[in-house]
Amino acid sequence: MPFGQLAPSTWPGERLGLPRSGPRSVARAGRRIAALAIDWALAYAASALFFSRDGFVNGIATTAIFVALQIVFIPTIGGSIGHRLVGLYVVPLTGGWVGPWRPIVRSILLGLVIPALVWDSDQRGFHDKVAGTVLVRG
Repeated sequence: MPFGQLAPSTWPGERLGLPRSGPRSVARAGRRIAALAIDWALAYAASALFFSRDGFVNGIATTAIFVALQIVFIPTIGGSIGHRLVGLYVVPLTGGWVGPWRPIVRSILLGLVIPALVWDSDQRGFHDKVAGTVLVRG
């Protein structure tokens, strides 16, 4: 194998030392999408309540609220509201508390959307790789 390349995982999270299934296993796409839909709906509702109905302004406000909700709730309750409702947690690879900087980096990158679309064989998006986090089942 060429220098700098890792063999793909047999299951998501294998290279990270996480179990194949059950608690602490990597969250799968279905729950991730459900959590994202819940979080986006909450951000959209708040945006519609407090900001102009103009599409551009509302879109920027919705994205800003979405990012802010992630930054606030990941370090306080272990994940966004959507994550927690579908039984997911954001945890640092090193263990312990996720701290304040990881949610900020992760959430800003997530707000840019493209990093979330780039996954590795452990099903970690670029935003999680940069922040040193992984989304796991509770």
